[in-house]
Amino acid sequence: MQDPLDFTPGTIPHTGRVALVTGGGRRVGRAIVRALAARGYAVAIHANSSLAEAREAAAALEAVGIPALAVTANLRDEGPVRAMVHRVADHFGRIDAVVTSAAIWHRQPFEAVTADDLRQHFDVNVVGSFVVAQEAAMTMIDQETGGSIVCVGDWAVARPYRDYAGYFPSKGAIPTMTRTLAVELAARNPRLRVNCVLPGPVMLPPDLSAEERAEAVAGTLVKREGTPEHVAHAVLFLIENDFVTGVCLPVDGGRTIA
Repeated sequence: MQDPLDFTPGTIPHTGRVALVTGGGRRVGRAIVRALAARGYAVAIHANSSLAEAREAAAALEAVGIPALAVTANLRDEGPVRAMVHRVADHFGRIDAVVTSAAIWHRQPFEAVTADDLRQHFDVNVVGSFVVAQEAAMTMIDQETGGSIVCVGDWAVARPYRDYAGYFPSKGAIPTMTRTLAVELAARNPRLRVNCVLPGPVMLPPDLSAEERAEAVAGTLVKREGTPEHVAHAVLFLIENDFVTGVCLPVDGGRTIA
């Protein structure tokens, strides 16, 4: 399969806009990086455990003339996270879009979930995403063009499934965080917008059984699994439509209402 970051050299005109994608080295984040690069964005690709993949992705983009930078920070560590965002702003001179796609999820029986499991999920999925958005917003507020922040949640917070009781409470906070940031940041710069994508079965966990995968697909209205590119397309829409803010958009094949 062709690497999702493959481009023909010289085919993507750089617009001067800059995007930061957390968790951009793998999975859905990598598709978002590609979509933004294809739109002419310089891209900062954040990673923690997948830093090697982020560096490889940045090198692949640079090789075809797309400005890119791999950055790292553990989203549980506030200081390094803020420093990481500052590095991106200093390197490129601005930040126009942020996508907080980094997340953790651990499958475990309900009886095994501990308070520390909950804290770990909240620290990365909620607090880390908030700090990235807050710090980037401090740059965007001073920009005449403002900026756009897209958070990544999960469709299943409306209909949670078993064995992820430590994970879903953290993702359930993302829509509220999105609306809160939208209100706060618009009061500081009306051109600064915040939205959210709620992916459905677009890249199912590798530990799902064949039966569970079939059940997830059957639960959609379109009767098929989506792709990371479906999520990336929705992210682009939310970034580029400047009359949309505070919205949480399911990208789930209709599974929320099926």
